[in-house]
Formats: sequence, structure tokens, C-alpha cells
Amino acid sequence: MRKTALTFLLGALLAGPAAALTCGDTAAGFGAWKREFAQYAAQNGVGARGLAALDSATYATRTINADRNQRSFRYELDEFMRIRGGDTIVAQGRRQIENNRDFFLQLELTYGVPSSIIVAIHGMETGFGNFMGDSNVVSAITTLAYDCRRPAFFTPHALAALQLVDRGAISPNSTGAMHGELGHTQFLPGNILAYGVDGNGDGIVDMTNRADSLYSTANFLRQKGWQTGQSYAEGGPNFRVIQEWNAAGVYQRAIALIASRIDA
Repeated sequence: MRKTALTFLLGALLAGPAAALTCGDTAAGFGAWKREFAQYAAQNGVGARGLAALDSATYATRTINADRNQRSFRYELDEFMRIRGGDTIVAQGRRQIENNRDFFLQLELTYGVPSSIIVAIHGMETGFGNFMGDSNVVSAITTLAYDCRRPAFFTPHALAALQLVDRGAISPNSTGAMHGELGHTQFLPGNILAYGVDGNGDGIVDMTNRADSLYSTANFLRQKGWQTGQSYAEGGPNFRVIQEWNAAGVYQRAIALIASRIDA
């Protein structure tokens, strides 16, 4: 658990020379930006493997198109639930808990987060691991760091992705979601550094491993202030923690609703 890692990265990047990095709205300047970012990454301890991964990264047009066209988060809750398969997630989530009682009991005892919340997130993010994305993680996250829309948010995650390559935690060819999220519950690279947990005890934090991913998810929520036994319904103290997981209001309400139906 490295709770302070992402905070440190954010502070260093916003206060240091990364603030002077160029940005762009098309692929035209991506190569020049990579050369700038390589210098900054090297100054911050990224080694040969991470820098090679950066050098091989390509401008992720699909990622940019998805980032600028996130229509599903504009739907009302009922429509969002229908589109995202809310009823299916509820049914499958109940089976997940029933078939893995010891695992989820230990998870709850360790972090105090209800199993229903964890499986709701797991189901919503990747259909319980059935689709964890097909976008190159390094290309996606560096493209978003280069893009002028939200470089302050994505630049620390781009640096973290290169650090993960250096450590062997991911490879230059690792795939994930459109925005560079990885694994069963779609962690951004910086959040892997900050909240990743070795759930299966093999000495490796691997977000494509179900146990690691679900333990990391529970750890994230706990570190963000989850209060054991308190309400996660909208307006309750733990709903604020759900808001830390995803910024979209309809997504937050869907997670709470799905979890409540699994618990019913």
C-alpha cells in the first residue's frame, strides 16, 4: 500500500518542470511531446524499460474519440442501468458472493467494505472480468497526458505507467480500457501505485488477477474514508466514498443501487 505515492507525484508534477510541457489536440505534436516527457520521466527515476515503452507509444486516436464522446454518463439512471445491464450485474453479483463466500468474508473483515459494493464495481467495470479492455495502456495514458483537455490529471498516471513498466508490473504491450485503466476493476496506473494490494499472496500486484484487483478496490475505498456499517445510499456517509471511485453522478447512483439490490 503506497497511499502517498500519487499525492507525491501530483505535487511534483504540478510544481516542477512538467507544468511547462507542451500539449496538443491532434497527433501532430505527439512525437515532440514524448521527447519532452522522456526527459522529465528520466529526471524522476524512470529507467530504460519505461523510457523504451514511452518511445514506442503511439497516439491513441480511439482513446481521444472516446474521451470526447462519453454519452452514456449523460443518461438518466433507469436508462443507464438498462444500457449497462444492471439487472444482470445484480444476478451475477449474488452468484459471485454465494460461490466465493470465504473470499468475500475475508475481504469484508480486512477492509470493512460490503461485498455487494465490490461486486457491483466489478460487474460494472468489466462484467466480472469478461472484458478488461483492448487498448494499449502506455499509448492511451500518454496520449491523454499530452492532450490539452486534462493533462494535469493524466500526467501523473502516465509517469506511473512508465514506473510500472520499469518494475515489471505491466509490459509495454499491456492492454486495458480506453483511458489506460487496468484489470478487473479498471485501476489507473497511479492508483495501482497508491492502493494496489497483493490479494493472492504471490508477491506481485497484478490487476488482471481477480484477488489482487478486488483487494485493491476494497483498499481504495477504505483509504478514501469508507465507514464500516454506515450507509452507502445517496446522502449517506459512504456515498461520498463511491464518488471518489468515479466522477459521474449516474455511475455513482448505479453502484449504490446495484449493491442495495444485491444485499436485498
